[in-house]
Amino acid sequence: MNKHEKINYIELPTKDLPLTKAFFSQVFAWSFQDFGQEYTAFSDQGIDGGFFKADMCSSTKNGAALIIFYSQDIAATQGKIEKAGGVIVKPVFSFPGGRRFHFTEPGGNEFAVWSDVE
Repeated sequence: MNKHEKINYIELPTKDLPLTKAFFSQVFAWSFQDFGQEYTAFSDQGIDGGFFKADMCSSTKNGAALIIFYSQDIAATQGKIEKAGGVIVKPVFSFPGGRRFHFTEPGGNEFAVWSDVE
């Protein structure tokens, strides 16, 4: 449901749209709706959004916002990410309230996973 003046949708770049779709389908069981060859949308994932074909990608070293997933089993989620071709760019570290790691998906975008479960 659309809510007035609330975040409604996010769009992310990807250098490789087919690899990005395959990665998120395999790791997080996302499904996509394609709109041409350079855009795909996802929904029902906490927030709706899409990926568009681009030469650049989203990374904190470039000043981009970081999208963070929650996991009840951080080790299992990390294993799924690595099996699907994701690369861990910051190993698991502790912070007040939990632990997290950062990864890049095959399209080059950086994400993180956090957990408050030991």
